[in-house]
Amino acid sequence: MTTLKIHSIESAPEESKALLQDSQKAYGMIPGLHGVLAASPSALKGYQVLHELFTNTSFNENELTVVWQAINVEHACHYCVPAHTGIAHMMKVDNEIIESLRNETPLTDAKLESLRTFTLSMVRNRGNVSQQDLEAFYAAGYGEQQVLEIILGLSQKVISNYTNHIANTPVDAAFQKFAWEKK
Repeated sequence: MTTLKIHSIESAPEESKALLQDSQKAYGMIPGLHGVLAASPSALKGYQVLHELFTNTSFNENELTVVWQAINVEHACHYCVPAHTGIAHMMKVDNEIIESLRNETPLTDAKLESLRTFTLSMVRNRGNVSQQDLEAFYAAGYGEQQVLEIILGLSQKVISNYTNHIANTPVDAAFQKFAWEKK
């Protein structure tokens, strides 16, 4: 089991201290992921910027959650699935959506299910989606902008999911009640 150091504001490289302070202000704590990423100020800043950019896309709270959790579950991220479960609850996402994503069951909303399946196709095929996949996504009411926004969200999740795999980041206390394991 590989682990990486989880930095505090005090132990972090100088260039990461202000970034961790921003995390503390935003979340009322320093998420473990941010503490790990602090070892590389560029990685932490990149993650924070990508997160902010993705949350300001055309996607609403349900759609953000679908993209994040479809990727988290597909990547089997022991840290991000519980964290985004808690975040989804804070964002007032319907519990049926949250549980379907965690359990890898189809969503009852056809448009959201299209978003989930297209996101999974993007992940599983490393961006080499078929014309049929694109057409089905467009037919559900999405467009080129959303294709590119999924890639943005995927970029954010690759940083967090891969970091958590290598670091074996412990789930933050606030999210431990949402613990999850890949079935």
